Amino acid sequence: MSFYDGSVPVFVHTLTAMSAFLAKAEGFAKEKSIDPDVLLNARLHPTMYPLKRQVMAACDAAVRASARFAQLEMPSFPDTESTFAELQARIEKVLNNIKAIEPSKFAGAGTREITFPSGPGTTRTVTGQEYLNHMALPNFFFHCTTAYDILRHNGVELGKRDFLGA
Repeated sequence: MSFYDGSVPVFVHTLTAMSAFLAKAEGFAKEKSIDPDVLLNARLHPTMYPLKRQVMAACDAAVRASARFAQLEMPSFPDTESTFAELQARIEKVLNNIKAIEPSKFAGAGTREITFPSGPGTTRTVTGQEYLNHMALPNFFFHCTTAYDILRHNGVELGKRDFLGA
């Protein structure tokens, strides 16, 4: 399996699933006459990001990792989304961005050094494979899972198949 195949299709598949479960959440809010802001600002804990920021962070994780692996300039998306429609547009923008990267750009990414921020004013450098296995994918799935969990916690009827995109 190529390095590209172990990253971009995973991001695309899971962001597509996230888009679908966000659509279910929007429908749930309408059906139950719940102000969408209630779900968009819901958190699992006061110290954690709300749903909308979890979605933004998952998008950022996918697009930044893809850019780092392909040695491309890091795209930047301002964190201004405040509606389901705006979050869907952000997911679509990120999907279009990462789908446009030629797989050949990922050649050698597994052994290439990747430097990334690791805290205020600090960076860390690891191989691409280490970055994928220990930072990019876990961080991406953390935010996707937390978004899913916020919705489940708030009564949106989602199951494992929704998360898996099955």
